[in-house]
Amino acid sequence: MAHTFEFGSVSITFQWHNYVALAILSAVVILSLSRIWRARLPRNGDVPTRRDDLSGSSEKNAPKPLRYGSGKLEGGAWDAKGPGYLPDPDPLSNLDLSTASVRDYVYVNKVLRYPYFQTMAHQPMHINDWIEIDREYKWYLDEKARVIREQGKVVIDSLPENDAACTELLETLADYLPKRFPTMFDAIYDNPSEPAIGIVNKVTGESFPDVRTLSGVDALLAVSRLVQDDFLMGRERPDGKIYLVGGLIVFPGSYLLSEKIGQPLHELHGSVPHFNKMLMSVERTMARFAPDRPFERASWMIVDDRELFWHNIISGMMPADMHPKDLFLRIDHQTFRKLPKTRGIMFGVHPVLKRIGDLADSPLVPALLAKIHTEADRELMGYKKSEKYTGVLVPYLQKLTEQQIAKGLVRMYLMVVLLSNRPDDVEEVARFRERANMTT
Repeated sequence: MAHTFEFGSVSITFQWHNYVALAILSAVVILSLSRIWRARLPRNGDVPTRRDDLSGSSEKNAPKPLRYGSGKLEGGAWDAKGPGYLPDPDPLSNLDLSTASVRDYVYVNKVLRYPYFQTMAHQPMHINDWIEIDREYKWYLDEKARVIREQGKVVIDSLPENDAACTELLETLADYLPKRFPTMFDAIYDNPSEPAIGIVNKVTGESFPDVRTLSGVDALLAVSRLVQDDFLMGRERPDGKIYLVGGLIVFPGSYLLSEKIGQPLHELHGSVPHFNKMLMSVERTMARFAPDRPFERASWMIVDDRELFWHNIISGMMPADMHPKDLFLRIDHQTFRKLPKTRGIMFGVHPVLKRIGDLADSPLVPALLAKIHTEADRELMGYKKSEKYTGVLVPYLQKLTEQQIAKGLVRMYLMVVLLSNRPDDVEEVARFRERANMTT
């Protein structure tokens, strides 16, 4: 079928395929305009989050913006007063540990995305988000204690050049935790006008009266009794490279501190597909970022148990009788801070496990996971041991997606996906991203 349109002496004939092309062009234009519009919206960090105290006016309770100091003093030295020019965190004055939750990392930092390829995918971190605590806090601390007893220097160690940074990390936590979580921690002061010198964990009853006296592994042992996070500790050496010089790495899941300590970045990530393409950028970022410019990212993998130290699926096979709903999506919330006095690089890792079956009502998550597992870079997915579980997981994810469509949780968006090959161009995925402010 053809239609002819006349404009004065000019006539234009449209065939059916011309209409299809016009429709596609219109869709692309609309998608581009919507992307520009979304980019101009306020970022999630500009508004209060559900997990903070939202009573009172929004202006009063909005998270404090990062404030930046002058940076370096005369001669190039960093001013080490306070927590690196960062503001105090907003207190969670009404936190009840029995119901506490972290941000839903499925929706934070675009951890699930397609196309899926190796990238740092980091973003500026608000001071409120450095340390997060949830209802499983006590279980994490008990697990840390057990693994440290059993593994020792395999999971906790420090080279002499890093011992002072361990002290500074502990001092920073002793300052931060009572301010952010006053229902869980008390600060110990020698002089009320000076930073805290000690900390009391009101949950466990443990007290560290003077953290300044602890260094190296002793300081890291104290850290293990305060937070759920692990910490990898890096330092730039005279050769300009960043080295792993110590850490509290109790929940690595698939590697050991004892095998990595002392290595530079390129050796640490030697088995990570395509990391060499990122190496120069990563090293430059690690060397240049300042104490007042913390950032965060997240990574993920599929595991078959809650053994955070070493998952069975890394070295073994998924149990033959295991239902895919009982697999876990492990998401590691990763934070980066540079300590102002010692210049130590603190790479925090807080692992969170979400049972796959519990994602049934999370819009688009099963569809994104299925698409990643069937179409992403094979080398990258092989690094995640996907061949051990994909055969049972993908059909289950596809079933969950069909159920979500039937429930109306997800509209059919296949045409747009095919046009752009970018699921985050879809309205539903835009909403998916907006859930970053919501808790589990």
